[in-house]
Amino acid sequence: MLHIVNKSPFAANALDTCLRMAQAGQAVLLIEDGVYAATLGNAMSERMRQAASKLSLFVLQPDLDARGMTAKLQDGITPVDYAGFVDLVEKYPTSQSWL
Repeated sequence: MLHIVNKSPFAANALDTCLRMAQAGQAVLLIEDGVYAATLGNAMSERMRQAASKLSLFVLQPDLDARGMTAKLQDGITPVDYAGFVDLVEKYPTSQSWL
């Protein structure tokens, strides 16, 4: 399953709920304001590092760039472009958008 999170982890609990529900081998894609969770030095950094041990973590590069956060990308999270987003949707037969 591909979990898609678009809300900032500092404004909503969607990412926290997603990480609790996601099972090993699944993937999480951070888009829009969700990309803030992919950056170093914030309250989610350790949680994301732990999640990377069981989940594949991705971040939408154009959204990261638009927020000026590219240089702060945390290890263990793979940036993808729009074509990569499509590839993820093709790879995982089901997806869940966390609102």
